[in-house]
Amino acid sequence: QVQLVESGGGLVQAGGSLRLSCAASGRTFSSYAMGWFRQAPGKERKFVAAISWSGGNTLFADSVKGRFAISRDNAKNTVYLQMISLKPEDTAVYYCAAGRPNYGLGLIGGYDYWGQGTQVTVSS
Repeated sequence: QVQLVESGGGLVQAGGSLRLSCAASGRTFSSYAMGWFRQAPGKERKFVAAISWSGGNTLFADSVKGRFAISRDNAKNTVYLQMISLKPEDTAVYYCAAGRPNYGLGLIGGYDYWGQGTQVTVSS
């Protein structure tokens, strides 16, 4: 069992930056792939970025490549999403998720545990 708590969301102007954090409970954090997903009002939840259990592999949605970075600190049971050059279309609730290590990083079906989400709002 893994419990996830996101933080770091907020209101930022277009072109600004934010860093999201996701703190995990449980001693097996390092065995999970970790992902970030987002959901805008009235839309389905979509993949944003993911990182393998070791941190050696990362994957990004095309819409955020070159602007977002994902990292993890297994000693602190925390995964981060650094977001720069934010756009109004990045506005959404961002969710952290823990997934099976051998599942596809970008596949929502591989993620078994989810946080409550943190709101990111980018004003134009």
